[in-house]
Amino acid sequence: MDNLTKIVRTEIDRQYKSVRQFAFAVDIPLSTINSALHSGIGGSSFDTVLKICKTLGIQSITEDASAYLTEDTQKMLDQYAQLDDYGRHTVSTVLQVEYDRCTKQAD
Repeated sequence: MDNLTKIVRTEIDRQYKSVRQFAFAVDIPLSTINSALHSGIGGSSFDTVLKICKTLGIQSITEDASAYLTEDTQKMLDQYAQLDDYGRHTVSTVLQVEYDRCTKQAD
């Protein structure tokens, strides 16, 4: 599954109770949304991708659209940019600990 599809799926789960509710909110047929989530968002029409991303608050941050920001991620980056060196070190340390916890292979 490509990066954008993962982000879209995560944001739908986070912001809406179901894919059906999201399809209604974005005014795209449920079958189109399900197909996009199954086959990859990138295979959908440009208008559909644009509508989905705009509704979910997802923005591309690179020219080739290989990385995306959600509103939550943008907020965290804005807050991080305002921290001093001590605050950045603290956030980086906590982030590394949590990353290690979440990516640790089951022993």
